[in-house]
Amino acid sequence: MKNTLKKIYKFSNSWTGTIVIVLFLIFFVIQSFVIPSGSMKRTLLIGDFLFAKKFVYGIPIPKLPWIELPLLPDFNHNGHLIEGDKPKRGDIVIFLYPNNNKVHYVKRCVATGGDEIVYQDKHLYIHFKEGDKYIKDNYPKDKIKRFYGKLWVDNPYMDRFPGIQYRPNGHENIFKLLIQSYLYSKDGIDMTPTYIDGLDGDILRVDGRPVNALYKKVEKDRYYMMGDNRDNSNDSRFWGSVPYSLVIGKPWFIYFSWDNETKKVRWDRVGRFVNSIQYEKPRY
Repeated sequence: MKNTLKKIYKFSNSWTGTIVIVLFLIFFVIQSFVIPSGSMKRTLLIGDFLFAKKFVYGIPIPKLPWIELPLLPDFNHNGHLIEGDKPKRGDIVIFLYPNNNKVHYVKRCVATGGDEIVYQDKHLYIHFKEGDKYIKDNYPKDKIKRFYGKLWVDNPYMDRFPGIQYRPNGHENIFKLLIQSYLYSKDGIDMTPTYIDGLDGDILRVDGRPVNALYKKVEKDRYYMMGDNRDNSNDSRFWGSVPYSLVIGKPWFIYFSWDNETKKVRWDRVGRFVNSIQYEKPRY
């Protein structure tokens, strides 16, 4: 036993051993990511360098970093060597962008298969698949509205995660942008324009009919991802829900944070765990 431990120690101190250990960690345990955009602001900031736990949702197929070349076949046809837990509502998830599987995205899972979503400017309404009783038992009356013959929760995550934000009225109206994308973009959007009697807000015209909301029912075994910076996020509203096969892991902790505007290190974020930051009132 003693000789075995010596051999392991000697191997780990060699160049080969170091490379093997580093690759093992990258492939199966942790991986470094940097936040490149403001879509998760104010929870995660541009310039946050963080480690992600890759084993939270199972063990993804190992891939060469940067080029995302799979090193093993997808035996289970779900993007994972070992299947694990699935993303839950409210989780911040790292996943591969559905339109380019070499690009990593970080968003919050707001709905899962069977949930229904209605999006309006500054309002995200969700009817959870568990039904009206679940909604009554878990959300206060002032956050619940009734339309389409069922109950919906208005912005269900904002009280829980203070970093979720909308811009003030009149600024960066992404609802209008979504409608314009639906009408004029060749790719369209992943929501259907609709009119809901009793909902306030802008009324636009789509194909000659009035529209004041967008609707989506999340497909089975899919996850709807949205940025915490709701008015400035390229997310599932545009390109659709995310399958489990593209899920990589969950942000773990920030090991470095650089503010490019002030050219300073944000020392108060270094070493912080994302799971604790997301419950705190943002400092930036």
